[in-house]
Amino acid sequence: MRSNDRRSGAVALGLLVDRIAGEPQERVHPVAAFGKLMTSIERRLWADRKLRGVAYAAIGVAIGVTAGTLQRSTASAVALTAAGRELRSVAMGIADLLEAGDIEAARAELPRLVGRDPSGLDESAIAAAVIESVAENSVDAVVAPVFWAIVAGAPGATAYRAINTMDAMVGRKDERYFRFGWAAARLDDVANYVPARLFAVLVTTLRPRQARAVWTAICRDAVAHPSPNAGVAEAAVAAALDRELGGPLRYGSRHEDRPRLGMGPRPTTDDIRPAVRLASQAELLLVALALAVWLLLRRNSSD
Repeated sequence: MRSNDRRSGAVALGLLVDRIAGEPQERVHPVAAFGKLMTSIERRLWADRKLRGVAYAAIGVAIGVTAGTLQRSTASAVALTAAGRELRSVAMGIADLLEAGDIEAARAELPRLVGRDPSGLDESAIAAAVIESVAENSVDAVVAPVFWAIVAGAPGATAYRAINTMDAMVGRKDERYFRFGWAAARLDDVANYVPARLFAVLVTTLRPRQARAVWTAICRDAVAHPSPNAGVAEAAVAAALDRELGGPLRYGSRHEDRPRLGMGPRPTTDDIRPAVRLASQAELLLVALALAVWLLLRRNSSD
């Protein structure tokens, strides 16, 4: 087989490695090292200008592509850039705390998943935040690395992770990063556009009875979301669970009146586990699809 034909098998292997082994420790994680490097670059480049942010983003993408080119292995690139196991583990840990009645501990744990202020959140709001994060980050941490690895191999996966990490670091719409982070945020929007909609397809495949409700919620509700991609993923999961997500939230001193997503009741603690189960099944479906493509290509190449 040609190297391109082997990518789907390598992608499946990489996802399985992450699913079994999880994330490396932060002190040896390449993504953490990249974050430290980009923090140093930001100190030297920062100015309240878009052009400086464009230079910052270009350097980050170049570092990501170079890392993947040197790494060469698509399987290991996917294993290091995907983080589905960690995402689901943190979400389940918060569910455990809520089920035990320890809402303060759940609030303290929530910043591992979301950037919003957890101090005033009740049980339902915490559950909504967890489910929204599981939906959005199933795109960022699973579907998108796979998609870009299929498109461009190891450099595609590592470049995507560089873009997504830069967006998390400087893509916020606050006073410091409104202009400087513009390029990183727009790159992340572009990089996640197709993966977010692939995630919605996975959700409808896994929950065919809710397929109509999922696409209705995406077309009706997601368009009002400030993110062109997070709204799609969150609306899909909201409709699949028959729950309502979104609504007002607070990031420090900044208040956002997010759109309501879905038509059901507000979520409770009991809805976190079904959301995590759906995300896990979506990842397994990706593995199965990648393996099926690999086997088909292998069979065709041997004929």
